[in-house]
Amino acid sequence: MALIKVGTIQMSCVGNKEENIQKTVIKIAEAAALGAQIICLQELFASLYFCDVEDHENFKLGEAIPGSTTDLLSSVAAEHKVVIIASLFEKRANGLYHNTTAIIDADGTYLGKYRKMHIPDDPGYYEKFYFTPGDLGYKVFKTKFATIGVLICWDQWYPEAARITALMGAEILFYPTAIGWATHQDESTNVEQYNAWQTIQRSHAVANGIPVVSVNRVGYEGDMKFWGGSFISNPFGTLLYQASHDKEETVVTTIDTDSSERYRTHWPFLRDRRVDSYSPITKRYIGED
Repeated sequence: MALIKVGTIQMSCVGNKEENIQKTVIKIAEAAALGAQIICLQELFASLYFCDVEDHENFKLGEAIPGSTTDLLSSVAAEHKVVIIASLFEKRANGLYHNTTAIIDADGTYLGKYRKMHIPDDPGYYEKFYFTPGDLGYKVFKTKFATIGVLICWDQWYPEAARITALMGAEILFYPTAIGWATHQDESTNVEQYNAWQTIQRSHAVANGIPVVSVNRVGYEGDMKFWGGSFISNPFGTLLYQASHDKEETVVTTIDTDSSERYRTHWPFLRDRRVDSYSPITKRYIGED
């Protein structure tokens, strides 16, 4: 059995970037002390979720990747001998920014980055104002403990992204996330939205026969209550861990990556794919014309 201990850090953020980063470093140490080998941080952990407004001042939060924050996290990763999955606001050049996740191996080596491919534009989530869509394609990273795939938040809703990343050899699929409820919403809408969010990601685990790890932020920011609810699913959609909706949680969960072999052979979805019939998926819409 290939048992991997995955640390998930669900936390609230404040307006001071350095304070968020130092808080995260402390929580990484806590997860490592609990035995974590791979630690996933939430989306844009170094700041408040600034995409709730269109404000040019927020571009000052952008940074180079690799850069000062990844340098710090590299030293932290090497100190604790853990892999770190770190979601950051990347400044690629003046006027060119991405929503990017950096991957740091357990010896502190920077392995590379994934740039978010699907960029939302909704009330409270004005990401198209800030982020250029990713141009690196889908990525997997061979870390000390496992080959991992990383997607980011809005990517969660797209089975194509999960499928391609799984086909590239990902043994675990990670989703750093920032999503919540508008404070004026009724409870039934809240429940429906969260259930849909979790269900679509658990379906990626089932369809691809690999564990899925989703890490979300928590707390009130403006008119948004980030719903936490971070979770880990096994390769057949069974929940191994689910966080609360309103508390910070640093938790370590054991994942058996070898179980993918059993699920994939008993439920051979990959074997039965009709790749010869899938070319229409590249069309925006398939109408009568």
